[in-house]
Amino acid sequence: MTQAVTAPAVQADPIGRWEGALNVGGTALPLVLRVERGPDGPVTVLDSPAQNARGMPVTDLTVTGGVVRFRVPLVRGGFEGAVSADGGTWTGAWSQGGGSLPLILTRADPAVAAPAGPNRPQTPQPPFPYAAQDVTFRNNGDGITLAGTLTLPQGPGPFPAVVLLTGSGAQDRDETILDHRPFAVWADTLTRRGIAVLRYDDRGVGGSGGGSLDETTADFAGDAAAAVDLLRARPEIDPARIGLIGHSEGGTAALIATSAGVPVAFVVLIAGPAVSGAEIVTEQAAGLTAAGGGSPEQVEDARRMQGALMAAVVTNRDDGEAAARAAEAVLSAAGQSPDQIRSALPVLSSGWYRAVVAYDPGPALTGLRVPLLAVYGTRDLTVPADQSREVLARLKPDADIVVLPGLNHLMQTATTGLPGEYGMIEETLAPVALATVTDWVVKVTAP
Repeated sequence: MTQAVTAPAVQADPIGRWEGALNVGGTALPLVLRVERGPDGPVTVLDSPAQNARGMPVTDLTVTGGVVRFRVPLVRGGFEGAVSADGGTWTGAWSQGGGSLPLILTRADPAVAAPAGPNRPQTPQPPFPYAAQDVTFRNNGDGITLAGTLTLPQGPGPFPAVVLLTGSGAQDRDETILDHRPFAVWADTLTRRGIAVLRYDDRGVGGSGGGSLDETTADFAGDAAAAVDLLRARPEIDPARIGLIGHSEGGTAALIATSAGVPVAFVVLIAGPAVSGAEIVTEQAAGLTAAGGGSPEQVEDARRMQGALMAAVVTNRDDGEAAARAAEAVLSAAGQSPDQIRSALPVLSSGWYRAVVAYDPGPALTGLRVPLLAVYGTRDLTVPADQSREVLARLKPDADIVVLPGLNHLMQTATTGLPGEYGMIEETLAPVALATVTDWVVKVTAP
């Protein structure tokens, strides 16, 4: 069993501004938690100034029995720590994506202003030469209602159409991250080229229902199927020319939906894995360690530890409690503290994470009978291009596979590919990525 967090039995008012920093690969990543009074209780957001990320919604903030906890659904992260005797310091751990790092948050001077917003020149601005409509639709599998935006080109139609599917983490319909709005850019670019676009809030975000760590990629594939149903019922849309465009985990959802018989004419994977989630996450750990300046020995240690952790989770894919016990043993042997382990286990043992790392897209790719475009970046440290490209070419020889030099996981022109760089880049999407995908979609949907 993990050890419980011990702390003085103090109840501290969380209202105010709290500052701290994560040590990521030897680099300090400042974090700012802003807790303000609202009509129905505290309103809390998290800023990551170095990444130019502001206003990430924080949920489930509690200060009970000298322990403070909160979650950040957008990045599937969270914090748990002990409150100091004077109530001015929270000492604990930040957990995210199966890992955790020590974090100390200290009450700051409330007069210090938050950083100004970054420049995002590609974010579309009105007036637009197309129509945009708010829509809602229902996943009949579990009754969840999703809310989104449908953009329609000028003219009578019927138009070809795409559904945009976001990557990991609960995100809004624009896939907003670090003040970038890539799905708004994709929708604007495609719609100007005559392609209708449906994008929607993920579960638990904006106008969409649901939102728990036990909802899996298969559930998200069901949402995609419901989105296709909505488009097929619209008179402005040609039902024979509807496709799915998935970013990262969204690509996996597209493959699951298509293999389940959702009637689509094409699929586009943007940094979409062609190997299992366990293989992806293991290589992620090694790649991030190397890019952060780790020695060859440290890279291999990261690969070995992450591989063991993935094996523990995959072996117990159908049993969350067993997965937690097995993962705890691996993390303990790796030297992580009880608090770090306690913070990591809820994600590692969740239904979502177990399904992600256990899923192998191979059968879906082999059975895919519609045109497929897969786009990767050479500086993607999350879904490495070399790892998926060779496998995909073997599983689906007729796929169009494009590897774009210098692009990261978000399809930005990058220097290192490290996630800490995402928010520092003004570019939301590299023009070559926009052109590659849009030109291909226009081609395959031509009458």
